[in-house]
Amino acid sequence: MALGTYGIVRPADVSPEDVEIILHYTQSRDVTDNFTLKKLNATNILTPYFHNNNTGGNPDIEILGGLYNLKLPASEFNQIGIYTLMIRPAEIRTTILDCGVLSALPNVKGLIIDINQVPSQYRNKFVNQGLVGFRVEYLNDNGSKITNFYRIVTSSFYCEPVISDQVNTSQKAIRYRYVDNPTNLLFLTLSPSSSPTNKASAIPFIGQPNQNIIITNTFFNPITIDIQMAEHDIDTLAIALYGNQTKSMEDGIYTLYDTVGNIYKQYNLFEIRDNFNELLYEVRQDRNNNIDFSKNFTNIIS
Repeated sequence: MALGTYGIVRPADVSPEDVEIILHYTQSRDVTDNFTLKKLNATNILTPYFHNNNTGGNPDIEILGGLYNLKLPASEFNQIGIYTLMIRPAEIRTTILDCGVLSALPNVKGLIIDINQVPSQYRNKFVNQGLVGFRVEYLNDNGSKITNFYRIVTSSFYCEPVISDQVNTSQKAIRYRYVDNPTNLLFLTLSPSSSPTNKASAIPFIGQPNQNIIITNTFFNPITIDIQMAEHDIDTLAIALYGNQTKSMEDGIYTLYDTVGNIYKQYNLFEIRDNFNELLYEVRQDRNNNIDFSKNFTNIIS
């Protein structure tokens, strides 16, 4: 019998609105204190690429999955140092309104979310089946997250509360039913939420009323990008090694030029001697604040 190999990794085709970008800055890798954390607006710096006639997809309307342009704004990346970008799925923080069951199916348990308590930019996802596959994480009373614990949303539908008489007074009288028209309540079923068959009393924890939760999409895996901003790069080092250079014999001005002949750096070259005219030092002094533009390369070689 032949065994087939099946791939399960697919390139992400997410919208920038579904992405959060966290910026971490430090002056050097040796600095571990007083670092800066900041959230950037992903819609301003992350741009998806679209298929064209050469890539096989629908031109200009179909996202080319996995390929995005990351624009680094000069207002943020303006210092020499180490910048770390964490690109992760957007986190939606809200509160559980209730943990209830369906009136028609009492064995179906779920979370009830008040859409009005959801940040406005994410409310368009809180629709029928809009959160399927999202991850739910839980916060403790002190605000810390319950580590390494989550549930996966298996369905989400608009709902409304209904009052039902219960024989057992320990059961809640308020239950929920699905409705077709949009309401401000959403009923989320989670996995796992049912007891194992070998132990019916082991009910999985899915949350409790008024508990803060984090709802996150699972469209892609978080990634981290390390960017180092330095004073010199390969091009500027090449200018110093291989670029055009001149030395004025009259005033000792030593000039370096870039690839198009502009003055890149300029120095004073001179010697320091003692009272007996013995050479002590040869000095190269930076002229950053006193550039002599008459030493233009084109004028010199003309």
